[in-house]
Amino acid sequence: MLFVVDQRQFGVVYALGQIKEVITEPGLNFKLPPPFQDVKYLDKRLLTLDSTDTEPVLTAEKQRLVIDWYLRWRITNPSEYIRAIGVDERAGANQLSREVRNAFQEEISKRTVRELISTKRESLMMEVQREVQEKVRSKNWGMEIVDVRLTRADYVEAITESVYRRMEAERKRVANELRSTGAAEGEKIRADADRQREVTVANAYRDAQKIKGEGDAQAAGIYNDAFGRDPQFAQFYRSLDAYKASFSKKSDVMVLDPSSDFFKAMRGSGAGAPAKK
Repeated sequence: MLFVVDQRQFGVVYALGQIKEVITEPGLNFKLPPPFQDVKYLDKRLLTLDSTDTEPVLTAEKQRLVIDWYLRWRITNPSEYIRAIGVDERAGANQLSREVRNAFQEEISKRTVRELISTKRESLMMEVQREVQEKVRSKNWGMEIVDVRLTRADYVEAITESVYRRMEAERKRVANELRSTGAAEGEKIRADADRQREVTVANAYRDAQKIKGEGDAQAAGIYNDAFGRDPQFAQFYRSLDAYKASFSKKSDVMVLDPSSDFFKAMRGSGAGAPAKK
């Protein structure tokens, strides 16, 4: 005879199959024992209904789309709900699912794919919620529709595959075009770099030869000036340079005419030696 109503539930007391009382507040309550009275419970929380239908819908351009949606609803009048649907929340969810499906089909048929995906998506969901709420009120189902959301809108699988192939081909075309442009730019940069390198090397060689020529000229001038002051010392110095170049290795063998002037600087103590000052 005693029963408890949870804060998350409505308690509905039946008397001989008729609704006698609806208890909305949690707590301990009394009733007559069966079969005179019985109690049923309904969920008073906010419930979620997810779409399960995979049938495509048609847009204003006759494009076939597969949509996913969810609905948030609650029971507000247990007596009306029980009279119209029963004591099972799943039965109410099934009724709502059909109404939401029909409302989405009606609203999507008025819009293009672009509007459905971007510009008018929010207004679509608001219209569907309004239509479903009006249907629920007109049929006295004792429900409240809190929110309706469209979570996905895709082409059917065959069209999606075709769209993906076209997108892939377009991306490949753009990628090949970018590669070709990059290769051409790379060749242009390499050619310019090679030209600049050749110019730089040529200029450097020209400057080096110029500096080398100037150095040789200065060295020759210094040698001429130095050797002009003492011709005998100059001849002796040049003979030493010739000896160094000739006897670079210990195994070198030279065959010379004894009367040759090559060893003139080494003959005798005074021959070919520079004069003492």
